Amino acid sequence: MIRTLILTAVSGLALASAAAQDIAITNAKVWTGTTAGTLDNATVMVTDGEVTAIGENLGAPRPGVPVIDADGKWLTPGIIAPFSRVGIVEVGAEDSTNDTSASGTVFSVALRASDGFNPSATPIAVTRLEGVTRVAVAPSNGGNIIAGQGFIADTSGAIDSITQDRAFVYIDLSERGAGIAGGSRPAAWAALRGAFADARGYPARFMAHNEGDSLTRTDAQAFGRAVRGQQLILVNAHRASDIRQIIELKADNSNIDVAIVGADEAWMVADELAAADIPVIIDPFSNLPASFSQLGATSRNAERLIDAGVLTAFAHLGDNGHQARLVLQSAGNAVANGVSFDDAMAAITIAPASIFGLGTLGTIAPGSTGDLVLWDGDPLEVMSAPEAVIINGEVQSLESRQTKLRDRYLDLDETERPLAYRR
Repeated sequence: MIRTLILTAVSGLALASAAAQDIAITNAKVWTGTTAGTLDNATVMVTDGEVTAIGENLGAPRPGVPVIDADGKWLTPGIIAPFSRVGIVEVGAEDSTNDTSASGTVFSVALRASDGFNPSATPIAVTRLEGVTRVAVAPSNGGNIIAGQGFIADTSGAIDSITQDRAFVYIDLSERGAGIAGGSRPAAWAALRGAFADARGYPARFMAHNEGDSLTRTDAQAFGRAVRGQQLILVNAHRASDIRQIIELKADNSNIDVAIVGADEAWMVADELAAADIPVIIDPFSNLPASFSQLGATSRNAERLIDAGVLTAFAHLGDNGHQARLVLQSAGNAVANGVSFDDAMAAITIAPASIFGLGTLGTIAPGSTGDLVLWDGDPLEVMSAPEAVIINGEVQSLESRQTKLRDRYLDLDETERPLAYRR
């Protein structure tokens, strides 16, 4: 009955969310993501899309402010999926709905995944319903190891939901990248070094022609921010030796901002990663030797990296166009394999916010962005679900195409079925 009342109240707020920017959540068990830890029976005030107050002894909200009574349930920052392709692919096997890659183009760095983003795509609402309020969306590689530029978006489904365009450049230096570059890792690294030289030499080396060693004029210009350290370079790599190469790349180019995604054998070089201040995005579910680059995969990867002091974020790296929401299960799986609850929560909130420079996201504190999730149970328990999702201070709909289909067919009056379906 209590849960029904909460959902009814939240649904009412959602209908008015476009106009209602002030919200109070009371009687919540708040995981703050700060030194304040977890607060019991706390109140969180959100004003104009920003957390303005939090505490266990706050006074009553001013008259007229909508109130959600959490009834002692968990309240967390909005979950951040740090690697996905949500919104740039609807049906993977249908080319007309798949804008993840372009194998037939001469461009690479200049490709912006945001140009293919559809905020109305079905996976957006499905992802939001699981408590994920922000997604990092990366392009896939076509004919170049540099796939293009990824972006950050919220999962509200609004037309202005891209919150950080050209947030990072995505590069593949895994086995697949080696194949794309010509068939070997030396070919991939030669292409990358050529790309760095082209970007640093722009525009002088392009005065007489349009082609550099690795990049076109347009791509060299687009790569300039990354090689100057003004844009994150996100590199896909798994093998320990490949990760060491990336560490050396940063040592030779100390100004660049690099993070590694995949990193199944990162535990083997954890101390080196920590010393180089290179963060990783891993999938704790990835614990089997799915390729020769992952022979050292282990369920203890997350625990060992975190213990070594490596900034570690969690993602679900399988079917990341539709299943990025399973990042919560990845975090729960990490807890089952030695990671503390607080570290696992940090890996899906604070860590990705830090990696992508999203300073006001990932925590609940005065000044934080009003991305909040109220849960009906432990947020890392597989059977728990959000009772309220708030993005930028606005209560979101908990309806998706899936929930509509469920409600339509759950209590279907079978007497109305067409004759062909009657038995």
